[in-house]
Amino acid sequence: MAELKVTLVKSTIGAIPKHKKTVAALGLHKLNSSNTLPDNAATKGMIAQVKHLVKVEEIQD
Repeated sequence: MAELKVTLVKSTIGAIPKHKKTVAALGLHKLNSSNTLPDNAATKGMIAQVKHLVKVEEIQD
């Protein structure tokens, strides 16, 4: 199964609280921090909500 590498590329300062919580739920805390997450509907929905703050790369196993 493919995985997604999500990297925080823009600060959450000034973002609405819902987006700040979504970024934290993705496991991203500091700028340029990355996390590997499963490629499923829940993850893709969270990424779509904060697509202006993150960069996404697909990792093949």
